[in-house]
Amino acid sequence: MSVNPSAFYDASATNDSGRSSRTYKDINLSFAKHPVTKDIATLTDVEAVKRSVRNLINTNFYEKPFHPEIGSDVRRVLFEPVSEPTANLLGRYVEDVIKNFEPRVELSNVICIGNIDSNAYEVVIEFYLQNVSSDLQTTSIFLERLR
Repeated sequence: MSVNPSAFYDASATNDSGRSSRTYKDINLSFAKHPVTKDIATLTDVEAVKRSVRNLINTNFYEKPFHPEIGSDVRRVLFEPVSEPTANLLGRYVEDVIKNFEPRVELSNVICIGNIDSNAYEVVIEFYLQNVSSDLQTTSIFLERLR
């Protein structure tokens, strides 16, 4: 029995439609119980992607087993004095890690605001979800050094 080569091409084709019924799912890292199923609650769509972006930003290189390339130098920058050039560098690191490792996000803007009093940064990330008709999404992350 021979395999039709066009059948393989049809099966591997991607959906180029502007509308997609794809749903992004992830587990809730607070491990809260779902009230009905009594299983771990899940995050869907925008909340799942926001959690993924936050996890990518907080991951250092060599922290993920078998994937040493996934991560960012964000923590290294947090030990520098708070200034405008450091905020720009931090914003560039955040952009790089999102563009390289989060394919579900079409990045619009990254804004880093330094807070000299608390020696921390407020990072505001604006993005659109790929293959989902949605509005501009915004997530804010407060980054400070721990030691």
